[in-house]
Amino acid sequence: MYKNFLKRLIDFTLSLLAVIFLSPLLLLLMIVGFMAMSGNPFFAQQRPGKNEKIFKLIKFRTMNNKKDKEGNLLPDEVRLTKYGEFLRSTSLDELPELFNILKGDMSIVGPRPLLVKYLSYYTEEEKHRHDAVPGLTGLAQVSGRNALSWEDKFALDLKYVSKITFGGDIKIILQTVGKVFKREGISSETCATMEDFTDYCASVGRKALR
Repeated sequence: MYKNFLKRLIDFTLSLLAVIFLSPLLLLLMIVGFMAMSGNPFFAQQRPGKNEKIFKLIKFRTMNNKKDKEGNLLPDEVRLTKYGEFLRSTSLDELPELFNILKGDMSIVGPRPLLVKYLSYYTEEEKHRHDAVPGLTGLAQVSGRNALSWEDKFALDLKYVSKITFGGDIKIILQTVGKVFKREGISSETCATMEDFTDYCASVGRKALR
């Protein structure tokens, strides 16, 4: 009952109330972001959702588009601005995803939607993280976020998907609030944001499976 009906109803209701309540902050961040990023304050990117259906995730931009002489984007740690660091440390960059939740592409709680290019590297077991609607926050996020290894992240995602409950979601939401205030797990040990999964696969000899 909760997983198949009430969860979506709660997601829609809470995200709508959040958009209304936070509309002054969203407007302020749009204006500041426009000035800080010298243009579009939003970052939109295709991500796989439930059953690997592709949708467009929207966030506030935290990195500029500076490139090297060959036209390639510079590393994340170079393009991440001071304003972007603030947005990430406070998780304010995630606020536009409330509109993804309203639309139904995302849930408040679920496995985080990762990059489309990762799909071909998942094992059959790891693919099951897409059995649920992806979330704004999730079990992996409250258990370490970007500081976790890929194996740990996927294990936690699969644990969540195997048993989705109202009580479990409430617990994750409350833990998320605490993590945001403590600003924990923002970066991995190897980079300013999160280690690329394809780079990790190359380092351990895992090849694309499809």
